[in-house]
Amino acid sequence: MRIIIGLGNPGNEYENTRHNIGFAVINAVASKMDIILSEGKGEYLIGSKKVGNNKIMLVKPMTYMNNSGIAVKEIIDYFHLDLSQILIVVDDFNLPLGTTRIRLRGGTGGHNGLYSIIYHLRSEDFQRLRCGIAGESTPKYKSAMADFVLSSFDRSENKIVQQMIEKARDIVLETTIQDLPMAFSH
Repeated sequence: MRIIIGLGNPGNEYENTRHNIGFAVINAVASKMDIILSEGKGEYLIGSKKVGNNKIMLVKPMTYMNNSGIAVKEIIDYFHLDLSQILIVVDDFNLPLGTTRIRLRGGTGGHNGLYSIIYHLRSEDFQRLRCGIAGESTPKYKSAMADFVLSSFDRSENKIVQQMIEKARDIVLETTIQDLPMAFSH
């Protein structure tokens, strides 16, 4: 079983914000695989499909970004998962817009959603697909970062954003279906 968890914030006001790239990637994978997400046993939306001998599950936590760890922990516990079975899809303001990078483990990188997951799982040992959201409007000071990540992409960035979502979708599909080790960068 492989669980792909895209981080974001629920609600229409957050739908096209930088912080919701994880949700956008999950939506793209769900569309490509004909998976419908519905309410799970906890604070998340979930959908699944069997591919060969593998069951693929897509998840969108509904706990808001800063409490993502609550939903991730619920999923891990409910399905009795090993951390090697999950992939977290997350935005990253430290990476240039359009860049994707997979890591087998790591710290928060200043991301509150990852902080919450690490706190609740008591481990940094989970895979994450980081999607770069830094652009020309990225603030120089951390104090302005909250407003930045909750802002929409500039119109001039939309093409790059769409290409990044498609690239991340393809990475998820490739690594999930083929069950390849996730230790490369794009």
